[in-house]
Order: sequence, then structure tokens, then C-alpha cells
Amino acid sequence: MSFDLTIDPEEKGEPGERRKRTMPSTDLLTLKAFEPYFEILEAYSTKAKNYVNGYCTKYEPWQLIVWSVLWTLLIVWTYGFIFQPESLWSRLKKKFFRLVRKMPFLGSKIQKELDKITKDLGKHLQYLKVDKDYVRVLPAQGLSTTAVLERLKEYSSMDGVWQEGKASGAVYSGEEKLTELLVQAYGNFAWSNPLHPDIFPGLRKIEAEIVRMACSLFNGGPDSCGCVTSGGTESILMACKAYRDLALDKGIKTPEMVVPKSAHAAFDKAGSYFGMKVVRVPLNKMMEVDVRAMRRAISKNTAMLVCSAPQFPHGVIDPIPEVAKMAVKYKIPLHVDACLGGFLIVFMEKAGYPLEIPFDFRVEGVTSISADTHKYGYAPKGSSVVLYSDKKYRKYQFFIGTDWQGGIYASPSIAGSRPGGIIAACWATLMHFGENGYVEATKQIIKTARFLRSELENIKGIFIFGDPQLSVISLGSRDFDIYRLSNMMTAKGWYLNQLQFPPSIHICITLVHTRKRVAIQFLKDVRESVTQIMKNCKAKVTGMGAIYGMSQAIIDRNLVAEISSVFLDSLYSTDAVTQGSQMNGSPKPR
Repeated sequence: MSFDLTIDPEEKGEPGERRKRTMPSTDLLTLKAFEPYFEILEAYSTKAKNYVNGYCTKYEPWQLIVWSVLWTLLIVWTYGFIFQPESLWSRLKKKFFRLVRKMPFLGSKIQKELDKITKDLGKHLQYLKVDKDYVRVLPAQGLSTTAVLERLKEYSSMDGVWQEGKASGAVYSGEEKLTELLVQAYGNFAWSNPLHPDIFPGLRKIEAEIVRMACSLFNGGPDSCGCVTSGGTESILMACKAYRDLALDKGIKTPEMVVPKSAHAAFDKAGSYFGMKVVRVPLNKMMEVDVRAMRRAISKNTAMLVCSAPQFPHGVIDPIPEVAKMAVKYKIPLHVDACLGGFLIVFMEKAGYPLEIPFDFRVEGVTSISADTHKYGYAPKGSSVVLYSDKKYRKYQFFIGTDWQGGIYASPSIAGSRPGGIIAACWATLMHFGENGYVEATKQIIKTARFLRSELENIKGIFIFGDPQLSVISLGSRDFDIYRLSNMMTAKGWYLNQLQFPPSIHICITLVHTRKRVAIQFLKDVRESVTQIMKNCKAKVTGMGAIYGMSQAIIDRNLVAEISSVFLDSLYSTDAVTQGSQMNGSPKPR
């Protein structure tokens, strides 16, 4: 191939202009270079077309139509079978274990072991062992106010453990004067319901003020918004629901959420409720989410990213700024779950314990935050907030039914009717503490947590997971089964949280633990227990610790779910169980 590059002497213009007119364009050269390949491709496509047409001549037209339809249906079914919220591997494992349990010999043996575990579990649930009969039918004659209150006092007397400061988390204040305030606040709004803002305008004002105060604490802008929910789980559910619907609006058919392995189980509940695939991302050695792994987990179906501040198991804050950069880059909403420590982290700096990691709406990319007012906000149980950086996200949280015969039904969260008394009591708590009160409470809690951490780090035989900056301290051991320590602490009256993957236990420090000598007693009991355990490191764990440890070793997680169902069933049992001998790892009957 050649080109005539001679220049006509009679042509006028600059040399550069003449060169432009005579030399072929780059696009033309590129197309010319591919011409042989186009010819080869055309030859092969013609050959393939003739082969298919020749092959189909032996079939009648109706047969071709039927086969085309069948193959299309098969492809669609295969695609639907493979690409579901639950992974193919997980579904195949479940199917395999179901088949195993149906085998005559293996199935009966597994069921026998399951029944044994269920029976053992019942023995270790001390709260089932009550001395008095249950009320099973409505009394024929109503009781007097005095009689009712006496019965309630009798029931509340069973709950004395937390008042000694030996429960991890659970009760975050319990202060008597605050309790009196909450009772009065609830009483003033006992019959109110935010479902009817026209009837209860004062309650509407209260809820709006709670949300605005929370937005201010988390440095939300003028467009930030949110709503009050019944707890951290509902706050998380609402954020997931909002981002699922936003994803569907964008045309994503199977929305996914990418969350750390340590993120709260409420995200799994949201995935189950809303048909979202939950993609769990591993942690690094410091128990923070692995940012690179999270980046790899992002796909075209990703509807939201999640970080925790802090996460529940180990009290560690995820690298929110790094994840937020990814959220901005890929235009994916980022939810920060601060249900546990939300009302600590916002006061840490003023309490003299500034955090190294930013966590709130000042971080570009953070689009929503969940925070429990009923934890370190010290409000009564049943109150939390979910906050958004902009109303464009919150609108997807709402449910609006337009065609009901009863009228247009619109609700901001899961519940329709909601207890106005709880919302009023939440507002009363915020107003009662004020900024100074929360700063002082945060100071006491973090001071106690830092003291416990420094002392626990020096106890031989145990170690602390990660770098906890707030109120949760998670313990593990390389020398013995950590559940043995849990058992021994339970025997001393402590109620710690047992964790898994890896095996560990933690204590969540609250205002109750800042009382005189509570922390000292905790350290004393830990030291004594570890010293005793280290005398025989290889001894097997018994009691509830054994059940918990065994549950981690079970490959079929459906079996673990069945055992857990027994626990849930037991909560509603009204069968009398007499106080028996003390079980290994359980406190003495009161």
C-alpha cells in the first residue's frame, strides 16, 4: 500500500496546510489495517450461518419455536437459581445437610444429639427456675392498684443483678432520680401516639426536636434529617430499606450491602426482611474492616456500604474516612452504625478523649448514621434515631399506601402506632442531661474503660482484641479456652457477653460500672479466675461455655439456629421449673 506525497507547486497555502490535505487521516489508516480481519470474520459468519440453516432444515418450524422457548426458559431459570441474595454455595450446603439429616442412621443420631443439647440448655437457663407459679389465665376479678403494684414489685425483685454493676451493658444508667423523671414524662404522654399529629401536636414537636438535636450532635447540615425508632435494630432496618428502594429506583434488580464481618446482626436481619444480599467483608488484625477487601466486594449491585463506630464485638471503630472515599468514588451510600457508642463518640473530644478517626456527617460520603438514645443517651429502652445527610435518602425509608379504603396510610418507620410516652421520656432525658451532663458521663465511662484496659493488658494468659477506644473491651486467650473464664466470672455473679469467630468475651462499661469499687472488683475476679484456670490450661470447658464453644464447631448452621430457637421458645415458657443444684458456670440461685 503506497500514498502519493508529491506537492503540486501551484497549490497555495502554508506547508502544514498542504500536508493536511494530502496525507490520509489516522482513522482511515486504522480502518484500512483491519480490513483483512473484517473479511475473515465475514467469511466465518457466512459459513456459520449456512451451517445453522442447513442443520435446521431437518426440523419443522413449530419444533424450532418450542426448542427456542424451552432453552430460553432454562437459561432464565439457571440465571435465577445462581444469582440470588443467598449465595449458591450457602444454598448447596443447606441442601446437603438436609439430605444428611434424612438418612436413617445419621439423621436419628443427629436428632438424638440435638435433643441432648436442648435438654442441657434448659438446665443452664437459671431464669427459668422461679419459685412461684405462672399466671396462665386472666383473673376473673380485676386486682386493686395496690395488689397490682405489689405483684410488679415482686417481679422486679428478680432483677437485682444489674444494680450490683455486674452486667455487661444492658443498663446504661439506672440512676434513681433519672428514673423518677422518666416515669413522670411517660405518664404525661402515656396515651399519645405520633401516628396522630393532629391530635398530639406537642408530641410531634418533641419528636422533631429529638431528631434535630441528634443531627446537630453529628454535625449534620441544614438538609440533614431523620426519625425516632424503637431501637438500634429498627434504625438499621430503616437505613437498609431506604437504600434498597433507592437501588431499585436506579434499576438494580438484586441490591447488595457490603458490610464488615463485625457489623451488627441487624444487617443480616435487614437482608432477610428486604431480600438484600449481605456481603460480609473480613477484618484486619486490628479487628477493623479490611478496606481492600471491601473494595473488591463492591459490584454493580452494591446498594450500600457499612462501617461501625464502634462495632459491638470488640469495640473497634472502622476506618470510616477510607471507606467514605470509596463511597464517593463509586457513588454508593455509606451508613455508619453508631448504635452502641453514638452518644459517647459525639462527646469524646469535649470529655478530653479526642478520637483519631472522624465518623460523622463532616466526612464526605457518610449519608446516614444510626445511634441509640437508649444506650449512652440514657433514655428508656425502646428509643433510637436514624439520621440522614439529606432528605433525598429519607424519603425512601417511608412507607406510603395510597389505595387503602381506610385512606392514605403513611408511616415513617416500621410501626404504625408508636408509644408517645417513650418518645417523651427520650426528650426528657436529653434535656435533663444537656451537653455538660453527657460530657461528664462520657468522661467517667472512658476513664473507667481506660483503667480496666491498662490493667487487663498486664494479666498473663489473656489479651485484648484490637485497639478499643471507647467502652467495650474484648478478651481472648492463647493459653486456654476463653469460655472457661466466662464460666468462672458467671459463677462470681458477672454477666459478660460471649462472642464467636474467634472465641472471645467482652465487657461493655456503663455508668453503673463507674460506681465505687465495681471496676476494682471486676479486676480482682478476673485475676483470681485466670490464676485458677492457668493451673490446668488444657481442661475442657463445661456448662454454657461448652454449649457456646460447640456451636462454633457445628458446620451445619441450621442446627445452631434450631438450638437458638429452643432458647427463644424458653422465653415464653410458663412451665414450672424448680430450683435445682447449681450448674457449672452458673450463678447460685437467689
